[in-house]
Amino acid sequence: MGELDGRTAIVTGASSGIGRASAIKLAAAGASVVVADVNVEGGQETVTSITGAGGVAVFQATDVTSRDQVEALVQRAVDEYGGLDLAFNNAGTEGTMAPTADATDETWHTTIAVNLTSVFYAVRAEIPALRARGGGAIVNCASIAGLVGFPSAPAYVASKHGVVGLTKTAALELAPEKIRVNALCPGVIKTPMITRATGGDPEAEAAYASAEPVHRLGEPEEMADVVVWLLSDRSSFVTGQAIAADGGWTAQ
Repeated sequence: MGELDGRTAIVTGASSGIGRASAIKLAAAGASVVVADVNVEGGQETVTSITGAGGVAVFQATDVTSRDQVEALVQRAVDEYGGLDLAFNNAGTEGTMAPTADATDETWHTTIAVNLTSVFYAVRAEIPALRARGGGAIVNCASIAGLVGFPSAPAYVASKHGVVGLTKTAALELAPEKIRVNALCPGVIKTPMITRATGGDPEAEAAYASAEPVHRLGEPEEMADVVVWLLSDRSSFVTGQAIAADGGWTAQ
């Protein structure tokens, strides 16, 4: 028996990294998972990992910047498994790094669309389905960049601060309905995003690791453990929080 038996979960951005690790751990805890991503091959690989271990999952190709596709994702969960109980709105992008004075309109609009507007679409679409179940839980993926500033990342930082604000607002609105909403704020995690940032250079990766008080990068599975906890009944008194899982970064 798993602690999430009988529940249905959506995970966006689940083709790799934190999203994939979270989908796998949610399934291992007993949830039926709808794996969503624009990356079809990666998303299907996540489903194969889950079903190969005896879990239950399906894939739904989803561009999270499309309101219609996000709404279709929620409907897929309802149609496939009878309802929706849990959601991890994880999909995101780092965008293009540049000082604020040099940031382009394209970078701004794309980053805000993927990181913030998509979370708004998701939360808005998920609420009626969660209400129909009499409650549930949502985790939105923010970042330590949703808690502090980072030079040369104006759109990314603004989008992640926005996710934290949206999370707090939705949490207050939905608390009386037994729907909890929290944000995960990862530190520097060993994901494809960091690989892109470092270009795969071990020295660059070591520089990121040295900036962490724990002197290492986080693992996607460590973030997934926090996600499962926030979506489980073990965190039943936790809502409206931005949980930093960051190796101590924001304590500095």
